[in-house]
Amino acid sequence: MAVQVPRDKGIDRTLSIFKDGYEFIQKRIQMHHLDVYETKILGQKVALLSGEEGVKLFYDNEKMKRNGAMPPHILNTLFGKGGVQTLDGGSHEHRKRLFMSLMTPERLKDLHHITTRHWKAFALEWEKKKKVILFYEALELLTRVGCEWAGLPLGDKEVSKCSKELNHLIEGASKVGPRYLVSIRARNKLEQWIGSIIQTVRQGKHEPRKGSALYEMALHKDLNGDLLDIHVAAVELLNVIRPLVAISRYLVFGAVALEKQPDWNIKIMSNDDHLRCFIQEVRRYYPFFPFLAAITTNDFVWQQYHFKQGQMVLLDLYGTNHDPRIWENPDNFEPERFKEYKGSIYDLVPQGGGDYYDGHRCPGEWPTIEVMKASFAFMSKHLEYQLPTQDMSYSLRKIPSLPKSGFVMRKVRCK
Repeated sequence: MAVQVPRDKGIDRTLSIFKDGYEFIQKRIQMHHLDVYETKILGQKVALLSGEEGVKLFYDNEKMKRNGAMPPHILNTLFGKGGVQTLDGGSHEHRKRLFMSLMTPERLKDLHHITTRHWKAFALEWEKKKKVILFYEALELLTRVGCEWAGLPLGDKEVSKCSKELNHLIEGASKVGPRYLVSIRARNKLEQWIGSIIQTVRQGKHEPRKGSALYEMALHKDLNGDLLDIHVAAVELLNVIRPLVAISRYLVFGAVALEKQPDWNIKIMSNDDHLRCFIQEVRRYYPFFPFLAAITTNDFVWQQYHFKQGQMVLLDLYGTNHDPRIWENPDNFEPERFKEYKGSIYDLVPQGGGDYYDGHRCPGEWPTIEVMKASFAFMSKHLEYQLPTQDMSYSLRKIPSLPKSGFVMRKVRCK
């Protein structure tokens, strides 16, 4: 006999997502100490999952699929249509190998060097400014990093505009009205720009570095042996660059953490293991992406809840990273927790969980960590600055979240 799984009362809870933000699922599930909860979003019955067991179910490819799961609102802005996030089965595995081919030790080492070089160049420019807002500077810095690493030619005059458009993609998924339309226009412009570059590669007019994202996306062939549609290839190339630019938020959160716990600035200066612990705790503790979506492939019962074929399922990323069943003192920022951390592929899930090759775990996790390594190492060893009075608080209701001040620095000096 199935027990009554807790569920929201009333007709619809779509507006509650805007009210509760990152805590939308967490408030419901953790209140009952369960892994599943039922609600209604946009008139549909939706199963909410959280916790390590919830993550395991979400990444069970026999029970869940991604095709048709992503709301158009998010596809039109954040992810784009036809990308790897919307594929299943053999098509997904084939496309995923394309992304994983970019994650070699050599390419990640190259990304580290590129990131460090741009930090030094930006820091020298900051010395000339009275005030620097790290968030906006990081957007431009990581836009340069992402495009260079991917092999995309980007002129100095294009950086500011490109970084703003990439940020519109990141912010647009949670916006409505005019700001949502701005995000759609930004995606159209970026896809057209990247598509035109891919076209020149296929025509032999531009020769990117072999192994770069531009080279691989432009010349990748699907399971039928055909080149990707230009639009899809542009979407996938954006799926390499956009996550790198999104790290700007992690950099600001990490800077705030170093200000609140300055002893960690000294620790990561002298020890790579401390740096690793700090980065993982920034990724666990601070809000990044709130939920992921899937659709059930068949009827089944899990934890005495009846899932119906075609039912929408949302996985709680933020709540899982703050689940007291997994993490001791989850609402405290404690990098030390990762010193002896063994973990699994289902507990630390700021960018999703599961297996990289066989599942839908984001391959951008490796570049994210590499960029954060290079960035925080540079900040701790080579950057001096003063902080004026400012509001570094952030809201869990705002998606994506960010410290209100953006982290204002003055009298920046590059050591």
